[in-house]
Amino acid sequence: MTQDAILTHTARTAYSRLVAWLGARSRDLAGAEDALSEAFAVALATWPRTGIPARPEAWLLTTARRRLIDAARRRGTARDAIPTLLLAMEPEADDQAFPDDRLKLLFVCAHPAIDPAARTPLMLQTVLGLDAATIAVAFLATPAAMSQRLVRAKEKIRAARIGFRIPAPEDLPERLDAVLQAIYAAYGTGWDAREAALEQEAIWLARLLAALLANKPETLGLLALLLFCDSRRAARRSPVGAFVPLAAQDPADWNTALLAEARALLIRAGAMNRPGRFQLEAAIQSVHAARAETGRTDWPAIVLLYEGLIRIAPTIGLQVGRIAARAEAGNPAEALAALEGLPPAVSTYQPYWALRAALLRRLDRPGEATEATARALSLTTDPAIRDYLGR
Repeated sequence: MTQDAILTHTARTAYSRLVAWLGARSRDLAGAEDALSEAFAVALATWPRTGIPARPEAWLLTTARRRLIDAARRRGTARDAIPTLLLAMEPEADDQAFPDDRLKLLFVCAHPAIDPAARTPLMLQTVLGLDAATIAVAFLATPAAMSQRLVRAKEKIRAARIGFRIPAPEDLPERLDAVLQAIYAAYGTGWDAREAALEQEAIWLARLLAALLANKPETLGLLALLLFCDSRRAARRSPVGAFVPLAAQDPADWNTALLAEARALLIRAGAMNRPGRFQLEAAIQSVHAARAETGRTDWPAIVLLYEGLIRIAPTIGLQVGRIAARAEAGNPAEALAALEGLPPAVSTYQPYWALRAALLRRLDRPGEATEATARALSLTTDPAIRDYLGR
């Protein structure tokens, strides 16, 4: 592996761990990100001359820590003194031993002092490494507005000296949902971008959270949801890389071990009799998975689950999903009318246009269907999905 490749690999696999470690000790997320960026810049200038260090992560962490300490000393305020001293007293980093503080950082980003609209985006950037432009697309916002939102949230963490810890049980309800949403959004972003590493990172975090909070049914529901989706990984593409929609997938290609684990988790969550968004979404995926045994999809059951889901979380994505299920279960003309009644924010949401094109085609309105397809294509970056929509 070349030096550039090693640095790229380290950035992909360790960036969020390093930011979390530094942020947990300095209480300054923006400063931690700046220091780590400087460390990567130093590595680019130094490693070609000195060679790649034996432990690249530890080298980057040590370099970034020194930059962060220097920056705090230059500011010279009393408020920075204690975190700086604590950071300076930490032993030299060892990438085989330094703790993974990402779960703590997720709960920090969900602190009630932070604007609720910024919590999940902040987690996606600081803990899961997504850039502001990618996050903006997921939240139907402009990159500039999202960047400003993230900057304000990081400043709030530094100014309020928010502690890096898993909150007490009584504080969990107001933070847990935002953490679950961020993990789910990360998985979805990884799926959209075909970033298997990001998908697996989200599943790892979901497993960690489910183990830590096994008495919270929504943590089990989220993990079940991700495993149901991940069980179809091998079936999403044909042998030549073409996109295969769920309805056309061969259930024989689904991962039966993941399906069994997902079902068991959903049963455990349901036994607690506290239904929530992620349990209902997992239940929808469970109905899809049942096609492996029954040979058909129970669309009326899916519509019923969506009705309950929309009452809890009336997001644009779930509303489009409910309309798609209604179309499969009944009248596409009614589904199109419901689609046209959605708020203007759907204008930049690709699944809306893909569904609209499909409904118009079924209603024998080819001209309008072609226009909707063109709009869906303009919002699609995955070449395989572009090819599928084009066909």
